Amino acid sequence: MDDVERIAAAVLPREVWDFLAGGSGRERSLAANRAAFDQVFVRPRVLTDVSGCAPDATLLGRAVRMPVAVGPVAYHRLVHPDGELATARAAKAAGVPFTVATLSSVPVEEVTAVGGAVWFQLYWLRDTGRTLELVRRAEDAGCEAIVLTVDVPWMGRRLRDVRNGFALPPDVFAVHLGDGPSAAHRGGAGASAVAAHTAELFSRSLSWADVERLRAHTRLPVVLKGVLDPEDARRAVAYGVDALVVSNHGGRQLDGALTGVAALPAVREAVGGACEVLVDGGVRGGTDVLKALALGASGVLVGRAAMWGLAGGGEDGVRQVLSLLAAELTDALGLAGCVGVADAGRLVTVFPAGG
Repeated sequence: MDDVERIAAAVLPREVWDFLAGGSGRERSLAANRAAFDQVFVRPRVLTDVSGCAPDATLLGRAVRMPVAVGPVAYHRLVHPDGELATARAAKAAGVPFTVATLSSVPVEEVTAVGGAVWFQLYWLRDTGRTLELVRRAEDAGCEAIVLTVDVPWMGRRLRDVRNGFALPPDVFAVHLGDGPSAAHRGGAGASAVAAHTAELFSRSLSWADVERLRAHTRLPVVLKGVLDPEDARRAVAYGVDALVVSNHGGRQLDGALTGVAALPAVREAVGGACEVLVDGGVRGGTDVLKALALGASGVLVGRAAMWGLAGGGEDGVRQVLSLLAAELTDALGLAGCVGVADAGRLVTVFPAGG
């Protein structure tokens, strides 16, 4: 996966690479996400027949070929002309869900027409009616879940974008929020145009009452993305949420926020088996997926890694990333003495460095 990252860094314009790769503030949480996986070790089991080892799993009631979903990332057409369509086709070929973002550069209807499992990531807008229209649109398009991001009352201070005066090019739009130029296209020195655009549109008053409203409004499974505290996790279960994503938003929101890996065991314990628990942030290979499963996750979301593949090779590049994850996960499962994903949840994890 490091090779895929290097290729993407070489082909993308510097300001686009920084938008994709960067975090908020001093990027402490961004760095910690990767370091957290490196601090986790598993205790393999032996003398188990793993000749039939396979990474097949179930996420939100759907059979998948591995416990991985492509997480929501904005503006795929920034890195490749085919944008979200290429990523969705690759996810379908890999047998994993694809999450189309509110800030997608391709309409959800075109993404679901690809034919794979599609989840819709939702930002709560200042206009509640418009927000619920997006939910209905996602339902009508055939999405299988609503993933409400709950950790972005406004965009974190992403200093790479500020220094670059980052703005969207004229041919890339947040198509679910309009089809013409917006504040996201009006760049300037010392400011992020994308942050200005989201500040205009995103609600700063998102609360549990809105989660309740969403739960009542949709028949689809509801996933809350951005939960790190066990008390929030317990409350989510009480509000009828179907799954959680333990996440610090890829290190792009509160700099210094706990990593998903560190928060995962307590969140898993808090909810018991009442809902699925996924994790994201720093997943770079199959052994990372194994570690997440051993810590209690139902599965993981991958974001940047899929975008690296998209930048370097379009649909084929994303296919290669997901194929690599599947091969590495199968290898890790077998070498840990696991016939399948369920066995990974019984592995003992060790933190030799006290991480």
